[in-house]
Amino acid sequence: MRVDLLTDPITGLDEALAVVDAFDDVLVTGLLRPQRIAGLTELADAVAGSPLAARVAEAAEKTAAGAAGEEHFVSLAAARIAVFGSVHDAVLARLVEATGRPLGEESAGQAPEAESPNLLVAARSWLADLARAGWQGIDHDLISASAQVISALLAEPSLRRLAVLLDGFAAELAASCPGAALERIPARRWGDLWSRGMLLTLPGAAATPAIGTVTGRLLPLGVDLLEHSTAAQAQVHAVFEPEDGATPRLVRANVTVPKPDTIIGAGIWQLLRPHLSLLTAIGEGRSMDLAGMPVTAEGDLLWRDEHARPGEPADAFSTARVALPKAVMPAVAPLDRHPVRLAVPVFLEGYGFEGDEDALTFTFAGSRLTVETDRIPAAGPLTPKAVAGSSACIGLIRWDGGFRLQPLAVETTVRKKTTAVHAGAWAGGTTDKAGVKAEKAATDAAAVLRERAGRLLRK
Repeated sequence: MRVDLLTDPITGLDEALAVVDAFDDVLVTGLLRPQRIAGLTELADAVAGSPLAARVAEAAEKTAAGAAGEEHFVSLAAARIAVFGSVHDAVLARLVEATGRPLGEESAGQAPEAESPNLLVAARSWLADLARAGWQGIDHDLISASAQVISALLAEPSLRRLAVLLDGFAAELAASCPGAALERIPARRWGDLWSRGMLLTLPGAAATPAIGTVTGRLLPLGVDLLEHSTAAQAQVHAVFEPEDGATPRLVRANVTVPKPDTIIGAGIWQLLRPHLSLLTAIGEGRSMDLAGMPVTAEGDLLWRDEHARPGEPADAFSTARVALPKAVMPAVAPLDRHPVRLAVPVFLEGYGFEGDEDALTFTFAGSRLTVETDRIPAAGPLTPKAVAGSSACIGLIRWDGGFRLQPLAVETTVRKKTTAVHAGAWAGGTTDKAGVKAEKAATDAAAVLRERAGRLLRK
């Protein structure tokens, strides 16, 4: 792992991000009567050498004159996504160079099922109205106009991806109304959601990755746990070794469940376990033997318990030292090329420390790598203190204005003995006192909620 490459500047990266920021400033005040025309010109110039050039130049000109239609807004959204895609590719290329691991080949996606063109047009119309008003111009009437469209989209399985995006986007905007009173506007985030939504309203844009099947051994590396007040997700990162001896590859297995906001910490595992038997294997430190398991071209396992059974004991750090360096990284679908989505598993050792548990940095012969200790979930024994005293680390390299490390597991010394501590150690159950206490509290909370729900249903 060449950590020094992660600290070297990437040519053209700052300029590309400046183009996006300039366009996002235009979206703040709105595209109906844009006050910051320079952002439109810079976006058109950034894609001048691409197939988008003519369309975006026309869209920028029409928008600056206040005469743009929805088709012009689609062109601007496409240009913004293309610029961010170039940032993603530059960052990923640097990661490939730093890790020395090969990148998989792209494959064509599968055409979506029959879509409802009228619903796509309605969604595009609402997004266009948002862009005209700008983030400073949003109000409850504008946001509530999306409710009927989103309800209709949610009823169509082929449009669920767009529906979920718009549902969350509308809820976030509603919580921020009126826009004129906002002290701080998350311009880049809202620009991301708007531009992605606009492209998903194009017929065929929501093509799903090609799906195949795999047979072989799955060696888990770690679990990334994401928690929201109403939902939780576990994403397992692993190395897959094909039965036929082909090159190992990096894969992921995901499970997302709704949750009440009273269940937090280790109790979340109770909600996730029934949907992903892999979590139990991780808690037991085992591999999984897969037979005909569906997998997308982007490396996402479409988990089916009938295609998996527990395998032999497997140590994550042995996997990280031996199998991870040879594993192929999956390619990324064109519409998903955004640097914030990058999460590349790495193994690090021989580092020093700077800072404290709240602002920790790993040092490597003059190079520095920021550690995101705030991403460590409370639903496991891994703590910032353990990371700050570790000798080896399995983590995810992410990018947010620079490369950062999210720890998934560390090796540390406990009573003069090297011990592995995993963020997902409690995934399959635990005898740890803190974990047992948290699980019991979650069980009690779930029982109370079920009893209350039963009461309401009986009325």
